[in-house]
Amino acid sequence: MFTTLRPELNEKLFLRDPQETDLGRKIIQVSVQLIDELGFEQFTFKKLAQQIGSTEASLYRYFENKHRLLVYLVSWHWAWLRFQIRFHTHNIADAEGRLRLILSIITRAHRDHAATTDLDEAALYRIVVTEASKTYLTKEVDEVNRDGFYREYKRLAADIVSVVQEINPAYPYPNSLVSTLIETARKQLFFAQHLPSLSDATDANKVESQILYFLESLAFSALRQQ
Repeated sequence: MFTTLRPELNEKLFLRDPQETDLGRKIIQVSVQLIDELGFEQFTFKKLAQQIGSTEASLYRYFENKHRLLVYLVSWHWAWLRFQIRFHTHNIADAEGRLRLILSIITRAHRDHAATTDLDEAALYRIVVTEASKTYLTKEVDEVNRDGFYREYKRLAADIVSVVQEINPAYPYPNSLVSTLIETARKQLFFAQHLPSLSDATDANKVESQILYFLESLAFSALRQQ
């Protein structure tokens, strides 16, 4: 993960940058595995320390608590997704073509990627699907938002909003549309896999393409109505 991509995340998310040490990188790698396996509620620093052969005290030198660790992991995902979008769309002049590619990248975000060699990207995506809302559905959301805890998510959304506004500058709801598209992509995949009556992506062999078609329909129908 860190030899090929090192996102510069908000320093307030951690006490010591985990990307700078072997132990820190191990904390990130194994925490993804454990949260994916156990769920965030059952995940503890004690279990993580046992898994990596360290102590809880060592973990607390990197993260104030497990919620900060979760925000860090989710932020890493958003930063990685933004990197992919910027990398693959920078030479596409047509804004509609860029938006279609962006939606395709978002739809494929559940796949593991060769560039993240030390991280199970697919497992991290499952964490984002099931746990990301917990990073902001908290009493202190306004306070930590002022500290930039959701910076990577907002940067990702802002990049996509700029494409939407290029397609239709008069469209009055670009931020709402983009946040809906990002959230819908991950939730529809979850619904298709676990609550199929809540999704029309019913073909197990075509789930990804069916979700993509839905996102395109949602986006371009909205943009062309104005």
